[in-house]
Amino acid sequence: MLQRLLELVAEGGLRSYADLARGLGVSEGLVGQMIEDLARRGYLRPVAGSCESQCTGCPLAETCAVGGPTRVWTLTKKGGLRDVRT
Repeated sequence: MLQRLLELVAEGGLRSYADLARGLGVSEGLVGQMIEDLARRGYLRPVAGSCESQCTGCPLAETCAVGGPTRVWTLTKKGGLRDVRT
């Protein structure tokens, strides 16, 4: 299931925990735990800072969570290899 979560993140775009939970058939709480686990293991990292100065021309400006209360995650180099061993 961790592998599938990495695949969903790798597809790109912004997804809420609710969207990820529906895609995996699990609770939002479990998605949060899985993401934290993948981050601790070096597969994901939170996106740091914000892009407020670049938001003017961004097509995702109205839905983007960067700089807001939501955390945005991205794959690390290790996560891009998608070899998660549980």
